[in-house]
Amino acid sequence: MDAAVSPVGPLLRDWRRRRHFSQLDLSIEAGVSSRHLSFVETGRSRPSRAMVLQLAATLDVPKREQNQLLVAAGFAPAFAERPLDDPDLAAFRMGLDRLLAAYEPFPCLVVDRGWNLVMSNAGLAPLLEGVAPHLLEAPNALRVSLHPDGLAPRIRNLPQWRFHVLGRLARGAATSGSEALRALHEELVSYPGGLEAGDDAGGVAVTMTLDSQDGAMSFLSTVTTFGTALDLTAAELSIEAFLPADEHTARAMRASAGKGGS
Repeated sequence: MDAAVSPVGPLLRDWRRRRHFSQLDLSIEAGVSSRHLSFVETGRSRPSRAMVLQLAATLDVPKREQNQLLVAAGFAPAFAERPLDDPDLAAFRMGLDRLLAAYEPFPCLVVDRGWNLVMSNAGLAPLLEGVAPHLLEAPNALRVSLHPDGLAPRIRNLPQWRFHVLGRLARGAATSGSEALRALHEELVSYPGGLEAGDDAGGVAVTMTLDSQDGAMSFLSTVTTFGTALDLTAAELSIEAFLPADEHTARAMRASAGKGGS
């Protein structure tokens, strides 16, 4: 590839600006010459594979976008992407199955980078009561949560929950640069429900209070990611668990699970 037309420079510059780094700041943090960095960004110099990865790591570029930077610089991608049912990911999927089962009877789900549902446990079913079928055909966790035909009518603290979900989604879109996440954020912002900053359970997690046949049930939402995974499919998955925020909710979920198993 001709260094004079290398497309990686503008991409790196965009990521640098998105992360609010000056060229000097980035060169110091990444341990590269500021002059060389300037040449790379303008296309006058082609970076090595190691330099692309070093700059990407310093800028906290997601793995999928790191692959794009490498390809733009003329190198092979660093991270593979295989479907979750690939035999090479069998051990990883087994681990997910065990983790989901361990959370029962409390709801737990696995979502991809776009918050599309990939896996879930039996504890999710009580939360989805009354959700319109069209939202469950290809379920997106955040859409189901905030859509007027989804959980929104049952969420007692909907303005606070919307504030939490939309803020998290906005940060994810900004961090990843994903147009799909930006589009999802615009869609969810258009739904009714208001916005209001709420309690965050002492700074640990956000509580969602949901109407049910057993009365109000309160859950703490926690999210876990696989940031160190080398496969894109694994790296972009997140586990969201809804843990009972009070004893009433814990009893109600256990009782619901007992009825389902009888």
